[in-house]
Amino acid sequence: MRRLEPGLKAGRLDAADYAKNFSDLHPRLTEHEALVASDRCYFCYDAPCMTACPTAIDIPLFIRQISTHNPLGAARTIFDQNILGGMCARVCPTEELCEEACVRNTAEERPVEIGRLQRYATDVAIDNDRHFYERAAATGKTVAVVGAGPAGLACAHRLAREGHAVTVYDHREKAGGLNEYGIAAYKTPNAFAQREVDYILSIGNIEVVNGQMLGRDITLADLQAKFDAVFLGVGLGSVNLLNLPGCDTGGIRDAVEFIADLRGADDKSAVPVGRDVVVIGGGMTAIDAAIQSKLLGAETVTICYRRGKEHMNASEFEQDLAASKGVTIRHWLQPKEGRSADGHIAGLTFEYTELDQGLMRGTGIMTDVKADQVLVAIGQKLDAYGIDTLALEKGKIAVDAEGRTSVPGVWAGGDCAYGGQDLTVSAVAMGRDAAESINRALASRTAAQSAVA
Repeated sequence: MRRLEPGLKAGRLDAADYAKNFSDLHPRLTEHEALVASDRCYFCYDAPCMTACPTAIDIPLFIRQISTHNPLGAARTIFDQNILGGMCARVCPTEELCEEACVRNTAEERPVEIGRLQRYATDVAIDNDRHFYERAAATGKTVAVVGAGPAGLACAHRLAREGHAVTVYDHREKAGGLNEYGIAAYKTPNAFAQREVDYILSIGNIEVVNGQMLGRDITLADLQAKFDAVFLGVGLGSVNLLNLPGCDTGGIRDAVEFIADLRGADDKSAVPVGRDVVVIGGGMTAIDAAIQSKLLGAETVTICYRRGKEHMNASEFEQDLAASKGVTIRHWLQPKEGRSADGHIAGLTFEYTELDQGLMRGTGIMTDVKADQVLVAIGQKLDAYGIDTLALEKGKIAVDAEGRTSVPGVWAGGDCAYGGQDLTVSAVAMGRDAAESINRALASRTAAQSAVA
């Protein structure tokens, strides 16, 4: 067996390998394939798949529209509820949401391919630059949206449809949030995230201001004074660090940054990867980082998670996908310390864990795992800098059912808000619903002012 050179190295594979490894994970259905797949739907009345969708897309309707050769009508049905339906079709854990609820599972143990059908319809609309919404007459009201991720974009689009002028502030160079910076490259190739952003912004009346961070470049008080309403979709800006002995050395980095760098690389062969990679964590970020390390040419990639398979936040499908790519997943291991050589990580010592009356504890039994690169994916947390006036709940912004925060005139949604599910589709739903709440509040304020006048 060929042994790869240890340490971080770029260009471990041939050019053809990179092209193959980072091609589309689930290629778009052809028209014929979409018709065949749509024919499997029972078009259920009171469909459980629709109930399972966080954005409540009328799934039986859009599938019927595909089956009757009307993909644009299907796209309209999807976008009515989820303007980021194209990305959600690619990254949603459909196997745990709509497809898990599909009644076809009962008889055949194989659901209708709802996610791929959704992608087929939305791709037809976006590829053909077909738009379905026009802005209402200008209301004269202005709204600031902080964060150009799924929640912020969904909120901005819905507000623009209602005739409000929206300014979106984001600290990065590109809009898109985690869709642009945090999703595995093989899930959204061909710059789809930016194509979708452009599609959303084409409605007009939305200005995006990049390089503006809340608390550094803009303040919440300034936004409240300048705009009629504020929506916060700032995500979770801070990462949990691996503060362990021996881990202050080269070769250890945050998995989110690794994924972002890889997504932004025009040439994947220029991204260095270790020979023996260890990923710490059990969520989607850990899976994406591990799979992509393998696709970059790492010889061994091991995910180490402190609990069991059933406790992992990553879906079973994603875990199986990682295994199919050659990733080893080891459970019941928590890192204790690192060991280095010449200023670079050489391995980690883990302690075996177990559950004791429902609580995880260490067993005192140790094991060593070789590593010349460690990617840390042990969760993110809210960076509360700049939002200290807002009430928090369990480390996130406290919101009511409509996304209203403890401060009048300020709404929040997505990962930064308590109640979010750390899913793109959930963030979209929260942003959309907050926009509806903001629109009602602004309309009520206008009516009150008219009555006084």
